[in-house]
Amino acid sequence: MKNEMSLEFSSVSENEAFARVTVASFITQLDPTMDELTEIKTVVSEAVTNSIIHGYNNEANHKIFITCILQDGEIELTIKDHGIGIRDISEARQPLYTSKPEMERSGMGFTIIENFMDSVEVISSPDKGTTVYMTKQLSKTKTVYN
Repeated sequence: MKNEMSLEFSSVSENEAFARVTVASFITQLDPTMDELTEIKTVVSEAVTNSIIHGYNNEANHKIFITCILQDGEIELTIKDHGIGIRDISEARQPLYTSKPEMERSGMGFTIIENFMDSVEVISSPDKGTTVYMTKQLSKTKTVYN
């Protein structure tokens, strides 16, 4: 059985926790391990923070979009913004790279996302935004939907 949810929220840093907890709550129906739940929450935090800080330059009058699909023990997670986009995706995915060194950013967002997810695809266009598509197969294949 397939189950899906979509979420749209303002690009303010306070909403990062909201997004993380909402996605985590949704995926609990698949009975993930604590490690898997923590990894998904971390991935959501990293991607949403990237949208807020890098995509929208901390401007609060924009939207971030999340879609989460659960099917056969797999999570398909998409996080999208309509921000400034990424000039060079390969460079942005390098460990320790940051476009905001003045903010003392660690540059590990994409590295963390790639380590915690099974697949990651980043699509971005200048001035049109960025979409991060991610999948993760949970260790348990229990697919109980209430």
